Parts: sequence; structure tokens; C-alpha cells
Amino acid sequence: MLHSSHPRAPLLPGIHSPHDLRRLPRAEMQAVADEVRSYLLDSVSKTGGHLSSNLGTVELTVALHYVFNTPVDRVVWDVGHQTYPHKILTGRRERMSTLRQLGGLSGFPQRAESEYDTFGTAHSSTSISAALGMAVAAKIRGDDRYSIAVIGDGALTAGMAFEALNNAGVEDCKLLVILNDNEMSISPPVGALNRYLAQLMSGQFYAKAKSMGKSVLKGAPTLFELAKRIEEHAKGMVVPATLFEQFGFNYIGPIDGHDLDSLIPTLENIRHLTGPQFLHVVTKKGQGYEQAEADPVAYHGPGKFDPAVGLQKPATAPKTTFTQVFGQWLCDMASHDERLVGITPAMREGSGLVEFETRFPDRYFDVGIAEQHAVTFAAGLAAEGLKPVVAIYSTFLQRAYDQLIHDVAIQNLPVVFALDRAGLVGADGATHAGAYDISFLRCIPNMAIACPADENECRQLLSTAYAQNQPVAVRYPRGSGAGVPTLPGLDALPFGKGEIRRQGARIAILAFGTLLQPALAVGQALNATVVNMRWAKPLDTDLLLEVAKTHTALVSLEDGAIMGGAGSAVLEALQLAQLPLPVLQLGLPDLFIEHGDPAKLMAMQGLDAAGIEAAIRARFGD
Repeated sequence: MLHSSHPRAPLLPGIHSPHDLRRLPRAEMQAVADEVRSYLLDSVSKTGGHLSSNLGTVELTVALHYVFNTPVDRVVWDVGHQTYPHKILTGRRERMSTLRQLGGLSGFPQRAESEYDTFGTAHSSTSISAALGMAVAAKIRGDDRYSIAVIGDGALTAGMAFEALNNAGVEDCKLLVILNDNEMSISPPVGALNRYLAQLMSGQFYAKAKSMGKSVLKGAPTLFELAKRIEEHAKGMVVPATLFEQFGFNYIGPIDGHDLDSLIPTLENIRHLTGPQFLHVVTKKGQGYEQAEADPVAYHGPGKFDPAVGLQKPATAPKTTFTQVFGQWLCDMASHDERLVGITPAMREGSGLVEFETRFPDRYFDVGIAEQHAVTFAAGLAAEGLKPVVAIYSTFLQRAYDQLIHDVAIQNLPVVFALDRAGLVGADGATHAGAYDISFLRCIPNMAIACPADENECRQLLSTAYAQNQPVAVRYPRGSGAGVPTLPGLDALPFGKGEIRRQGARIAILAFGTLLQPALAVGQALNATVVNMRWAKPLDTDLLLEVAKTHTALVSLEDGAIMGGAGSAVLEALQLAQLPLPVLQLGLPDLFIEHGDPAKLMAMQGLDAAGIEAAIRARFGD
């Protein structure tokens, strides 16, 4: 449980903004941090949400808002799932009970939600680029303010972060990059010596001495270079400064990210420095809650739970998820074919690769948060005769679009993309919705796209995809499906072929993916034909034209964007065949859909059985 030694009148109820925080004495900051941590744990245990990462950023958040003049000074939080303490201190404490619910607070920073959310961040490694843009804008406009990027050590693995560091080092602007090192243990344990060095290195004396030494020695290049190397090696003996200073940053740290007596004075010193600064803080995921400290992965994004008890196994076994189906298929196929390799961009648990890593460690590759590299790495493996399977969320494949086209599709390499979280994902909102994969994949030559309707079909279509000598994506949603049990074996379904699941009259519903289930209910109500199309590309045009010639109207049904989606493929095929048949396209509209319960969100878009039936009746009558 939480540890607090402040039996006093609570301070948090009086903090409605960072302005209120800054009116308090510095000696009260630890009490504020303790109250924020306690409130955070109580709140998330009731709503569910990200926990470990937020428990780890409490003191850092308090220190940043206490030292810097937010929102005039800009803070950009990388990934964004570490911003619950930030929300609590910026006027949204009383709305935390609505977190990640329809109409409630987002689980990530949103510019429309608060002036303190200076930049929307939900995909990782964007913070340094955005903060640099803000810092340069301030310089151009003559504004005296700091821009701060808070980036985790995991997010720093992405190439985009290093592109931004490379650019930032040559810009003379007020930029602070804070590395929140909470997992990789880049540095040895921090203590009093590191605290002293951090404050010294962020102070005016050190900055002026370094600047004066350089100006004096510039006339003697050999001596200047010698002094520079001595300085670098002296710092390198106690801190990993060299890398970031080569980018042009002044490196400070590492310091204890839970020690406010270290954080606050160091940040206060940094406020008076010019040029790009890099502060390395070491934090612990789950800090202050023993269960989360012991297992930060389990408490990364828990549902509702009792903090006094911790997470408990459900009384009844939950339904098998599509992710679990993929994970089991991957292990089975790897046992069958030693050419198979599994790749994930830092989503081992989320993509279902835990068992695969254990059983096939030599064929498991977690490349970090580096989606572009993951795809081209897979292309290199495929070029040498291996069979790579890239397990990646639909929303994250967007980040590797050029690599998908240039490195995989143009060369027609047999890479399987297991696209998890296709369609709406619910609580994570628009930033994580897998709404666009059919549209952005369908236009790429050589790409194929499978849309399984249930768990067993997902397994079978993965086998189909694996058997092809071209790139194939198999898209499936988060969570469980219709509960169809998976059959053992590695049997595949025919490539590019669908099936008629219900024979009706007049109207035919063409279902792509898991919306087959409500389509069957609607087919029963309207006596409509229901077709399980299975493939968005290649489209089963033989089946499509057969159905088109025997019905008066068609309905395309998908859980992706209507624009450019599977329904568009149907229209293109009908036009090519010169069959002017009316088609009702049902799918996700041309707007970003907010966070909330997935079933409710789908119903709001008219994609539940009642909505589908109503739309068909409105268009084609009873």
C-alpha cells in the first residue's frame, strides 16, 4: 500500500491549477506528491486505466508544475499515458472518475481538453520534435518561455526521437528534454553524489566556468580539444553524458526522480540556462504501491480493482481473445516451420508473444519502439528466405507506411502482418483506433488483406497468409469475438475467397470481418443474403458478381473507414463489371471517434444489429 507520513489537513482539494501549487511553500511539495499518488491509486482502481507509469511520474509532475510557469512554459508528455498526475494538478481532479469513458477525460493529453495539454501525444517518441517546434516558435516570436519534452527511455529507442535530438542540438532555444528512465537502468543507482553533481552541473558556476574555459582556449585548438576531452571523460566517469552532449545538449544527471529535494533545485537551476538542456531522471514504475512496483507490467493498464487486495484472477475464465488465438497459432506454426521468426515493436504482452518468446527465444525479436525498423528488418529477413511475422497494432503500422511500400511491397516479400486492435479500440480513443488499415493497405500493389469473422477463422487465415509468397495483413479486433472455438492444426482457407453464410432474397449484405455476427442477425430479420467476404484484397469478385446478378441491392459492412475501405472496393468492382447496382456502404464515418465503451461507440455509428437494420430499411425500404 501507499506510504505517507503526513497526517495533516489535505492540500490537494485546494489545488485547482499549478498557480495554486506554486503558492505553497516548497516544504509542502512532498505532502502534495503523497496526496496525488493516493488520489491517483484510488481513482484508477475505480475506472481502470494506466497505473504503473503514472505512479512513477508523481514527483516529476509536481516539480515541473512547481518550478515552471505552466502553461506559459510548455510541457509535452511523451506517449501521454503518464499524465494522470498532470491532469489531477491542472484542474481536472474532480473529473478523473470519467477517465476514458464516453464524454469524459481522455487517457492522453488533448489540446481541446485543457490549455495545459500543449500537444496531443498518444503514440510515442514525438515529444522532442513537438517541443523543439514550440521552442523555435517562441524564439521567432520573441517569447520568453521554456519548452519541455518528457520522454521515457522506451520511447527514446525510436528513430524519430534521435532525429529530433540531432536537429535540436543546433538550435539555440529554450528547450529541456527530460529522460524519464524507468526501466532500462541506463545508469547505476543514484544517490547523494549524483544529486550534488546534478545541481552543480545545472548551476550558473558550472555553465560560466565551462563557457569561460572554452573562450580562453579557443586560440589554441590543440589545447582546447584536450580540455574538451578531459571534461567529457571526467563527466563520463560518473554520468553517461557523452552521447547527448555530442548532439549539442548540456547533459545533467542522473538524478532520483522521486526525490523532490533533488528535482526542484535542479529544475530551478536549469530555468536560468540557455541552449538545449538534457536532464536524466531515474524513476520507478508503480512507485509507492507495492503490488505495482513488484509487477509493473500487470499494473500497466489494469481494469477496476481493490487497491487493498490488488489484481485478482476472475472467478470464471474469460473468453479467448483474438490476441491469444494469434499467439497460439504463432507457436504452433513455429513448431511446424523453423523458418518462422516473430517480430514486435515493444508490444510483447499486448500482441500475445509471451509464450513465443519463452519457447523460441532465438526466433523472437523485440526491436523496441521502432516500427519503421521492424518492417524493414522483416523485409531483410524475408529477402534471405525466412518467414517473418510482424505482430503490430493497426494504429502503429501507420508509422511504418513508407517501409511497408518501399521495402516490403515493391519487392513483393512474404511478410505476414498480424494487425491487432483493428477497428475501434474503445477507451484509448482516436489515437489508437485501427480505422484506416483497409484503406491505406488496399491501395498498395502486392498487398493482401484478410478480415476474419471469428476466432477460428482468424487462425485459419493466418495460416493462409503464411503460405503466400507475398505480403499479407490479417486484421483482427481487440478482445474476444463470437466465442467460436479454435480447431487444432494449421489448416488454411482458400486465398482471396469468401462464402455465402445465409441465402436470402433481394438484398445481400457483404460483411468484412467480425461484423458478420450482427449481419447474420439482420439477415434473419430482413430475409437478406449474408456473405462472409473474408478478404478486402484480393476481393472475391467471382462471388461478388454472382451475388450482384441475383440481388437488387448490396450492403457493404466493415469496422473500418468507409472512405477507401472494403465498400469502395465493392463499388470499384461493380463499375469495372458495368453492373450499376445500388450499394449502401456502412462503416466508420469520416471523423475521429472519441474514447468510450467499444459496443456503445459502434452503436453510435450505427454498426450494431439495430443500427444496420435501420440503415438498410431507410435506404431500401421494408
